[in-house]
This record gives sequence, structure tokens and C-alpha cells, in this order.
Amino acid sequence: MFDIKDIQRVLPQKYPFLLIDRIIELAPEKSAVGYKNVTINEPFFEGHFPDDPVMPGVLILEAMAQLAAFLIIHSGVDKGKFFFKTVNTVKFRHPVLPGDQLKLEVKVIEKSGETWKFDALSHVGETLSTEAKFTAEFRQRDTHEL
Repeated sequence: MFDIKDIQRVLPQKYPFLLIDRIIELAPEKSAVGYKNVTINEPFFEGHFPDDPVMPGVLILEAMAQLAAFLIIHSGVDKGKFFFKTVNTVKFRHPVLPGDQLKLEVKVIEKSGETWKFDALSHVGETLSTEAKFTAEFRQRDTHEL
């Protein structure tokens, strides 16, 4: 199990962009499970339907990516930066609301060199919230890239 201090030592994101509170399972090169506690104090709720707040789907996807980055780092990759390459599919099944605890799961489905493909799920309780397939890589940024 990794708590917030462990996560902060590994991931470069800081408040309010760090979207994982704890990691309860980690199998290097295979899978990880973590949690995000969603509170009404989140800064995104101020502008994202303030009268009926919903966690933005793109931030759920970002939380999945942060969990994937943590998994990659704990699989022995410690160079470069984490980049999304593709988001192949995303399905938002159920809204995430203030007070919810978002369970995040990522599973490696393929690894080829610096490229990693993931299946990811998020749940609120037993309810599936989001499912996604995405590809990411850890690499040095090319100076010619924008």
C-alpha cells in the first residue's frame, strides 16, 4: 500500500493536479488499484456545473493515467516523462459526485519498448463509472516537439 506521501515522492503532480490519494495494489508490469476521494472542496467543482457538481471526465481519465504512470515507474522505468500517445476508447457510464470514493484500476495489456497499452476502469462503490483503453510511454521529450 502507498499513501499520499509515497505517491508525491514518485509523481511530479502537486495539488490540485495530483488525483490519486492512495494505492492499495501494485503488481509491477501488470496492474494497479488506487483511490481518489472526491470532495466538494475540489477546485474543479467551482466551474463544472456548480449547482449540480460532477467530476469532469477528463480528470477521471487523468487519474487513471497517473495510476498508470506510478505503475510504470514501479516497473523499473525511471527515465523521461510520461506522455499519452492515444486514448482509444473512453466510456463514461456513471457520474462521479462530491463525496464519492473513486476506485481506479489499470491493467497492462501490452508493452513494447517504451510504449505501454492499458485497460482502465473506475468504480464508485459497485457501480462502473468509466472505462478506457489508452496508450502511453515514458520517454525524453524531443526538442523539436511542440
